[in-house]
This record gives sequence, structure tokens and C-alpha cells, in this order.
Amino acid sequence: MTVKEHLESLLAPLLEDGDCFLVDIVIKPSRLSQKVTILVDSDEGITIQQCTSISRRLAKQLEELEIFKDAYTLEVSSPGLDQPLLLPRQYKKNVGRNLKISLKSGEVLQGTLTDAGEDSITVQLPAPKKKAKTPVDEASLVRQIGLDEIAKALIEISFK
Repeated sequence: MTVKEHLESLLAPLLEDGDCFLVDIVIKPSRLSQKVTILVDSDEGITIQQCTSISRRLAKQLEELEIFKDAYTLEVSSPGLDQPLLLPRQYKKNVGRNLKISLKSGEVLQGTLTDAGEDSITVQLPAPKKKAKTPVDEASLVRQIGLDEIAKALIEISFK
């Protein structure tokens, strides 16, 4: 069992308590100590208190089981707005927000996330700014995208 898999199994019961879910585990080694970052979220958003609780309980288990032989830093937090969406549950949580989506084909789309399922999302693309000679078909501005087609999807932050 890898360290990541071991962490996932330790986290599972801790996350169920607060209806949270694991987004990602990032382990970055360095010369002095490795940094273990656990990204967790919930459908309603996760609080600092929930992160603290998960961190303390996980740290206790890590010490008891001696998972890490060398020094490490443990950080439990929510994924920031600069983190890409990875899970179907994250897309569902962000319906109504603007996304910038890079597809594996190289195409980049920007639009409003209108629906999210287990395998695909629906995005409302903005109407062209230039007035076209032929009217724009509204249906062509709605795009369904399979999650397997997405290379990276980021929430666009608007300060309007």
C-alpha cells in the first residue's frame, strides 16, 4: 500500500463525520521535511474548524502508526479558487459559476456552468461580442462536455 493509499484509508472515516470528501493528497518532499497537503471539501463548503478537527485526528493516527519516518508538515485545507476542479461533486457544487476550461484537444472555453452530472457538464458560452451577419443559434452556445475530455477546469473569479 502506498503512502497516499494509506492516507486515503485513514481519512475515510474522518471525512464521513462531517459529510466531507477528499479532493486530493499532495506530498512534496524537500531536504528538511516533506509537506503533506490534504485537500478536502464538502457540498456546503468546509469550515476552518472542520479542517482543524480532521488535521488533529489524522496527525494523531500518523504519529501512532509511524507512517512517515522523517520529519513532515501536515496541512489540511479546502482547495482554493486557484485549484482546478477534479471531481464530479466539485462541478455540482459550482453550478452557476463561470469556468475556464482547457480541453485535452487544446481548445479553451469560457462560460457559465449550468449543469453537472457524474460523467459530463453543460456550459453556457457567452454570445459573440461582434454582431454577426447571421443570427447566432442559441443552441450552439450550450455545450455539453464529458469530464474525460477536460484537461483542466478553473473557476473564474469576477470582481464586477
